[in-house]
Amino acid sequence: MTKHSGEKEFLRRAVLAAAALVGLLAFAAAPRVYADDYGRCQRRIYKADHKLHEAVEHHGWNSRQADHARHELREARERCWNEHRRWWDEDGHRWHSDRDWDDHDHDRH
Repeated sequence: MTKHSGEKEFLRRAVLAAAALVGLLAFAAAPRVYADDYGRCQRRIYKADHKLHEAVEHHGWNSRQADHARHELREARERCWNEHRRWWDEDGHRWHSDRDWDDHDHDRH
């Protein structure tokens, strides 16, 4: 059984339209995923920075809790750096493209 030329043309156009739609959707979703990755990274550092401020406020600069919070902040910065070669400076409200953070930057208040 053979297909008529009209059916072949319809099938060819349907396949091309479906491929174009898939390509468009994949292209449109890519920037959003990229931005979400930066957003997660920024939120992770924000939370770690906030926990450090809370630990210092409640337990003191040299407390075990503050040391743990410093460690968590360092890990959050390292993770962002390893994933994106950028890290968020919550106190300066900006991204850094150099690995130039100071693990004891909150000790000088």
